[in-house]
Amino acid sequence: MLSDAREIKTVDEISLLTHSAAMVDAAYFDLYQAMRPGFRENDAVALVAKRLYEMGSEYVEGVNAISAERASPHPHVFSDRMMRPGDPVFYDILHSYMGYRTCYYRCFAIGSASHQLVDAYKRCRDYLDASIDLIRPGRSTAEVASVWPKATEFGFPDEEAAFALQMGHGIGLAIWEKPMISRLVSLEHPHEIKPGMVFALETFWPTKDGTSAARIEEEIVVTETGHEVITRFPAEQLLVCGAPFVTVNGTLPIVRETENPPNDDVKRMVAAAKAEAVKPAKVGA
Repeated sequence: MLSDAREIKTVDEISLLTHSAAMVDAAYFDLYQAMRPGFRENDAVALVAKRLYEMGSEYVEGVNAISAERASPHPHVFSDRMMRPGDPVFYDILHSYMGYRTCYYRCFAIGSASHQLVDAYKRCRDYLDASIDLIRPGRSTAEVASVWPKATEFGFPDEEAAFALQMGHGIGLAIWEKPMISRLVSLEHPHEIKPGMVFALETFWPTKDGTSAARIEEEIVVTETGHEVITRFPAEQLLVCGAPFVTVNGTLPIVRETENPPNDDVKRMVAAAKAEAVKPAKVGA
């Protein structure tokens, strides 16, 4: 009975959820400024916890800090892994302000971003935006889940194996409240979306080579006529931290591979050396 009653939030509850999310906005701003090569996942957790407690958080339940090869598939814990140029990193910050929670992913790149990460981030954002667009009174959770990819499309054998990667969940006094949104359950058991509900919607997409991934999440209030996104730290495009790198010829590209091909002068030198090597030897030399 209490679980059903907590589906619809009061104006005061929405105000507290918004304030709680605003505190995480500030924590992400601090993270964005602090991240650089040598920064570790556990450094990020310490920074976020300190910031949130200073702002009045009563409980920092968890900071999932996931970088580079740990991202696909990802655990929900942090390590002491050190970040390097070109690394992707994403976080989920979960805390409580006056009892009201957050569940709020953001994704970054350190120094530069590979083309594969940029592509993964765009796919992740596109799926998230498509689901957010459907959040309004009278829609169903089945409609929202239907715009997300099938588990087999991103490397999992079935929906149970991919559970919680493309999903939505109510948020309030608990991090997961009714209703849940997932291809695993929502297509066969739809739930009506009503004004006053507050969702967290989260999407995931791996890079093409499977070595990393992007992860984004937004918290949304269902209004009488549509919705309002209450998580405001920028996420419409992939953010790069610790850039630019300045050379004698200007700044290095922000989108670049960690191992770049040789420049044009080196290519000409190599080509000339190869041509010289294949010349026939002179008779009598």
